[in-house]
Amino acid sequence: MVQRRIALTTYQPAKAGVRSFAILAAFEAAARSILISVYPVLMYRDLGDAKTVSEVYLLIGAASLIIALFTPMFSSLIPRRILYTVAACFMIFGNLIGLSSLPHAIPIAVLCNSAALVVMTVCFNAYVMDYIDRTSMGKNESSRLLYSGASWAIGPYLGVFLMDRWPAAPFIISIIAVCGLLAWFWYLRLGNGKVIMRAKKPATNPLKYLRRFFRQPSLVVGWLFAVMRSVGWAIYIIYLPIFAVESGLSNQAGGIALSFSNALLFLTPFMSRYLDMTSVRVTIMTGFIGSGVLFTLAAISTSVPLAAIGMLAAATLFLVLLDVSGGLPFLMTVKPSERTEMAAVYSTFRDVSAVVAPGFARVILIFTPLSGVFLAGGAVLLLCAGVAKTLHPRMGKKRISTAKVDTTSI
Repeated sequence: MVQRRIALTTYQPAKAGVRSFAILAAFEAAARSILISVYPVLMYRDLGDAKTVSEVYLLIGAASLIIALFTPMFSSLIPRRILYTVAACFMIFGNLIGLSSLPHAIPIAVLCNSAALVVMTVCFNAYVMDYIDRTSMGKNESSRLLYSGASWAIGPYLGVFLMDRWPAAPFIISIIAVCGLLAWFWYLRLGNGKVIMRAKKPATNPLKYLRRFFRQPSLVVGWLFAVMRSVGWAIYIIYLPIFAVESGLSNQAGGIALSFSNALLFLTPFMSRYLDMTSVRVTIMTGFIGSGVLFTLAAISTSVPLAAIGMLAAATLFLVLLDVSGGLPFLMTVKPSERTEMAAVYSTFRDVSAVVAPGFARVILIFTPLSGVFLAGGAVLLLCAGVAKTLHPRMGKKRISTAKVDTTSI
């Protein structure tokens, strides 16, 4: 009897499709969500007041922005799969610093995590633009948020719950999640992305591809929307826990509010349907108007802390709607030959908002209490609704409606 052996070379990794990237995003969400409500409280305890916290976040945001702009240069020197892996390992390093007893360890840990996230985001977006068809971009965004929903719903509260019981626990959980992320990433075998042939070598100087970026209004507007929705999230994530502590509420109040808001990610399939039924323009305008109005109402209601927190939590429903739709103007119009460079530009939205939000808040806090920060955030979001009117009314509709078969859902 002849025995047949199964050749090891027949092993087929998971296909790089919508679900594969959603799972990868879910691991990242687990690593980040457990610490997202822990960092502001610990930093507030360490530094003593909201103004100093704003200054530290401002410096961290500026450093992350510089790293984001130079990531394409790193990518030209280091294979993308290695760059992504190194960044994930750097996130683990930051968590190890966070659980140490070093003086001012928390600001250093936040810096390490922010720098790692920048590089990982650039690589992730480049992979998405390589493997996901433009007609499936909306589905990819909603699936990414849906798969991340459980982590974002549980993580913020679990983090602050464990923070005073076993301080090292949130950091250990984050490290385990990053290890899972690395295992899934290497299982996918994404390599260094698809190769796009060009007539001349791409420029690695950040100033050169920034000039190309600013010459494309659709990319600028899409990036602006990403920045402004991220500013809204930054105000909510950083200053809501501080507001809760200053108002005499429990340390867990901020974590509970964040967990509730992030549980709204489970509504992304319905938001995706709303996007299909209306248009990219209408969906983005709805998100900015709803969040702007509720931020403004929260500022007016700060004399009743629970009411203000409730208004801010309700506003995040519309911020999630912007998470689903806000990046589409950028992702749908980027040129295939500029994926790596423009992915780096797009990823700066988080870092620019990390500079703008605390910097703007630091100035406002000179003259007003935290209610002024919420009011200014509402005004900015409402202003963006006016900018959204400039989008083409049929953006994305024709391509989405004519797609007969989606082969990226594996």
